[in-house]
Amino acid sequence: MKKMHKNEGFTLIELLIVVAIIGIIAAIAVPGMTRARMSGNEASAIASIRTIASAEASFASSCGAGGYAGTMADLADAPTAGGPGFLPGDLAAAIDSSNTKSGYFFEIEDNSSTVVTANPDAICNSATETYSEFIATAAPGAPGTSGTRFFLTDQSSQIRQGSADLSTISDGAPLQ
Repeated sequence: MKKMHKNEGFTLIELLIVVAIIGIIAAIAVPGMTRARMSGNEASAIASIRTIASAEASFASSCGAGGYAGTMADLADAPTAGGPGFLPGDLAAAIDSSNTKSGYFFEIEDNSSTVVTANPDAICNSATETYSEFIATAAPGAPGTSGTRFFLTDQSSQIRQGSADLSTISDGAPLQ
């Protein structure tokens, strides 16, 4: 009497079909996840640009003798009398050009505007000058990967967007 051995398991063809199905699903899902990540990074950049505009307004009214900070470092610096800086910690950590926040680089420029005060004693933190205007920009760290849009705001607090060089955004479309 011969014993029958029961062979259990999957054949090579069945395994190849499962691997092919997983590959197809991954090929469909990865671009969607990349777009979702870029959309999240862009939303974070818009919120951060809005935060910078609010911080500049607070700085001008309470610390800068009526003028705006000329750099991110000046805006992140705490008042000498104590208290927190004008930027939140996560945005203050992105003050140099080697650090990003949600895939975006942030920068503040004084826009070669008029100096409001050059008297450090009139300014409540370590800034040495304040200005009549500012421009804050957000640029994707890896365009096409971390985001596709560039953002800009100024003393008007209107946020503008563009898909190319930041210098073209001043005439670009405002966000709605």
